[in-house]
Amino acid sequence: MAILKDFDELVVTPRGGPTSVGRLHEMREGVVRCLGPHGLHRMVYSEWGDPANPRVLVCVHGLTRNGRDFDVLANALAGEYRVVCPDVVGRGRSDRLHFSDDYALPTYANDMMTLIARMAVDEVHWLGTSMGGLIGMFLASLPGSPISRLVLNDVGPTIAVEALQRIGEYLGKAPDFTDLAEAEAYVRQVCAPFGALSDAQWRYMTVVGTRPKAAGGVEMNYDRAIAEPYKKAFLDAKEISLWPMYDAIRCPTLVLRGAQSDILAHETAVEMTTRGPKSKLIEVPAVGHAPMFLEESQVRMVEDFLLGEPN
Repeated sequence: MAILKDFDELVVTPRGGPTSVGRLHEMREGVVRCLGPHGLHRMVYSEWGDPANPRVLVCVHGLTRNGRDFDVLANALAGEYRVVCPDVVGRGRSDRLHFSDDYALPTYANDMMTLIARMAVDEVHWLGTSMGGLIGMFLASLPGSPISRLVLNDVGPTIAVEALQRIGEYLGKAPDFTDLAEAEAYVRQVCAPFGALSDAQWRYMTVVGTRPKAAGGVEMNYDRAIAEPYKKAFLDAKEISLWPMYDAIRCPTLVLRGAQSDILAHETAVEMTTRGPKSKLIEVPAVGHAPMFLEESQVRMVEDFLLGEPN
């Protein structure tokens, strides 16, 4: 068991001054064993709040990140929810897969259903950033889905190919770093669309997004092999359209869009308000891909929607 020892100040006073995000809650670590196409693997998750709380919020991260990205948001919502933040397999503390082609939506969706079964609840609320939003969108589109309220963070049924190509330029190509400072310089560069974060926030994103190497130095905390199926799936694509999946969603849905996002076009986000679940749309100023919930205002956007009245 651990508390946010290194980031207490960040949680209590994010950029912009004093906040009412709340007291520090305990963070617990759990592990669930999942079955993939080529055997078993371990998926690690962080958990916040009362473990007996039947109200569960699952927060799933983007392509190269991990569940620790949600520490600030999870701490803020731990009084209302049992917040569960998995490291999708191949990232963070979870296992790396032996076959790179298994890094795909069916594997991720199966793992998340195993995680939800571990929570022993019939339904969950879901917040997904980018890849995590696509996983949530898929699960929410299925008949009998356990997702009863959905937040899609800067992702939608149409994805700009140019943005996918931008990500492909650095995916799996991160060098090893001699120290955390060198790693932070890299994170600030490739994650610049996160917005004008403070020095403390950039250090936070670096610490939770990297891991020490046994031989010394630091590396990004994801399997470089995730780049292989990504390139096969996206880099030669002419268009990525998942409208039939989106149109099948029936639960209340919030779309958060970074106002400068190159992944989710404004026109697509607006169309998402008129079809399928007819989402509520909030555009977050001065942010690209994607809002990271390190600001109180962004946390409140999620909280107000999740705890509000049903649509």
